[in-house]
Amino acid sequence: MSKVKKKPTGLHGGLSEEEVKFEKIMHFSGWIFLIALTLLMGTFVIFDSVLGLIELELNASTFTLMIFFGTNSAINFGLATRIKKNRDQKRILYFDWLMGEFLLSIIAIIAVAVYQW
Repeated sequence: MSKVKKKPTGLHGGLSEEEVKFEKIMHFSGWIFLIALTLLMGTFVIFDSVLGLIELELNASTFTLMIFFGTNSAINFGLATRIKKNRDQKRILYFDWLMGEFLLSIIAIIAVAVYQW
């Protein structure tokens, strides 16, 4: 018997590099949306509430951005988790995610337009 150890290939369970990159991109985009939401809400908390330097107003477009960032973060984390558990249904889940994002964006645009009108 040989005492040579096999080097790990770096792939998770026989996945191609593209599939691993896709999962990482979905997880990364969830973190980006979460950081954007944290920064947006952090400016309100720090500058308006704590320091009282700037009088910030929560209007419809800012509220819509908060909802958009929060829901997109949750949806991206959910999609990354679902794809990890069901790798054979990746294309179907991704298409459903694209349709959901499209519908969510259209509803957000219409809601802000109706509120501004």
